[in-house]
Amino acid sequence: MTNITGCPLCLNTEGGSCRSNPGLDGPYTSWFECDICGMYQLPIDVHRYIKGSPPTPYQRAFISHKVRTTSSNGDKKTLTITHGMLKSWISKGTFPSPAMQAENLIRFIGDEVSRSGENIITLPRHICAIIGSSRYQSVLDLAKELWERRLLRIDPRGAATGLIEDIILALDGWERYEARKRGEFEGKYGFIAMQFDDPDLDVFVRDVVKPAVKDGIGYELVDMREVAQSGVIDNIMRVRIRDSAFVIADLTHDNRGAYWEAGYAEGLGKSVIYICEKTKFEDASTHFDTNHCTTVPWSRSDPDGFRQKLIATLRRSLDLS
Repeated sequence: MTNITGCPLCLNTEGGSCRSNPGLDGPYTSWFECDICGMYQLPIDVHRYIKGSPPTPYQRAFISHKVRTTSSNGDKKTLTITHGMLKSWISKGTFPSPAMQAENLIRFIGDEVSRSGENIITLPRHICAIIGSSRYQSVLDLAKELWERRLLRIDPRGAATGLIEDIILALDGWERYEARKRGEFEGKYGFIAMQFDDPDLDVFVRDVVKPAVKDGIGYELVDMREVAQSGVIDNIMRVRIRDSAFVIADLTHDNRGAYWEAGYAEGLGKSVIYICEKTKFEDASTHFDTNHCTTVPWSRSDPDGFRQKLIATLRRSLDLS
């Protein structure tokens, strides 16, 4: 039996409602469909943890974004939120940069107008979770700035008072949207292909690789756990690689997915930088199709040396001064 309830993740602070069905997938798991967060399943012990250690409003907004990001509703799959996922989102939550939020907003508007053939009357309340913003008002401010830059068209009568209504992409916005679809537009971010759930690698990427990219060249580095859409995961991955400025592929585990993603990027003409754990690289190298490519070995014992080599390789590959 479906009940109308408050969303335990976002508390419906941005409006909307939430429907739940306790016990739909077993006596210890509840299914939720929130207008803001989307569809997810919550085991009873995780639900109790949230009640006992309530996240801050900012953390709740980020959790909503991650549920939308990680879910694959287009593939008829519903995300089950675990303790590990929740704790990671709360402790390491960082929203996409404003530039990435703007690109996500352009894509959302272009997709919606292309699908319906009509202008968007007003931005939905769940737009924050879709594009990766902490506040609805921030999204409206972003939309107004895109209008001022002539990337959006909105009702000018409401723009002066902050109303963002009757929304469609302007010609420059459509050109930007189409360029992204063709892979001609490179977002200011890199994509990392890697094997997930290796504690050593996850920590090294989080604490060394991503900060090195951010501090060294000013680019974000994202992986498939940080995309800002729901849908068929393979299609989202292709879009993210297509729109990236470069790809870093970790070959420590000879992960087939990482090799495939690197090959897809190579085929698109992207700069691909390979990294590999130093001992593995010295003992067994990588596949013969990549062992002659630029590879930066990494070691937990020498993060500074790796950081310097990675930044130098990125700047050379991207022709940055």
